[in-house]
Amino acid sequence: MSIFTINELEYISEQRLGRLATVDGEGNPHVVPVGFRHNPETDTIDIGGHNIAQTQKWHDAGRHPRVAFVVDDVLPPWRPRSIEILADVELLESGGEGFARGLDPQIIRLHPVKIIAWGIDEKRQSRRVNAVRIEASANQNHVIV
Repeated sequence: MSIFTINELEYISEQRLGRLATVDGEGNPHVVPVGFRHNPETDTIDIGGHNIAQTQKWHDAGRHPRVAFVVDDVLPPWRPRSIEILADVELLESGGEGFARGLDPQIIRLHPVKIIAWGIDEKRQSRRVNAVRIEASANQNHVIV
């Protein structure tokens, strides 16, 4: 059973672009559009890309591992839909190869701790998720922050 509703999973699977918000070392917000996918095995949001381990979002997530992620759109004539996910970050050194040909192996994995959605299910939803605590550790395959 997923932490997401059936409608939220369907909505996420239809979208191609989201926005990841991180905080830099000086406390400044940084928001960037990113490609993503829901990982049904881990029930997480995985973010991949080109040169991802050299990006500000990667470095920010390593310093401050709580992020916000938003996917939204508007259906005509004016029906906004959105899902906001507050999450703890896991930086993985492998797994991105499966996103698309030519992308880097590194991924940013989001472990949701709160989900806020509107325009997706019948009623607006805001709920905390019983997240597994991510412990600080490292090995040759991934870094958990």
